[in-house]
Parts: sequence; structure tokens; C-alpha cells
Amino acid sequence: MPALNCDKLKKVLVWVSNKREEDPSLTLKETFRKAELTFDLSPKECDFIERNFTETEQ
Repeated sequence: MPALNCDKLKKVLVWVSNKREEDPSLTLKETFRKAELTFDLSPKECDFIERNFTETEQ
């Protein structure tokens, strides 16, 4: 399996942060779903994000 693209993931995290500042009503999970489409993330990248960034939100 190819390695995760760290530069791409950094861009995604910055984009997500900006989107949440623009629209605080978006949940983290919703924002990551939009990022998955916007950045054409691979299944491995999506899984990494879901496991590491969405579990702690209530």
C-alpha cells in the first residue's frame, strides 16, 4: 500500500479548520466528509482522518 501523503493531509487539516471557522455549525465529521470529496482522498487517507480526528468529538 502507498504511504499517506503528509502534505495533502496537512492541507486538508488547514482547509477543515478554515471551513469550521467560516461555519461553526458544521460538525467535524461533516467537514471531513466534504474534505474527502474536495481533496479526492484515498480510502486509506479517509480512514486515517476518521480514526485520528473524528472520534473525540461529541
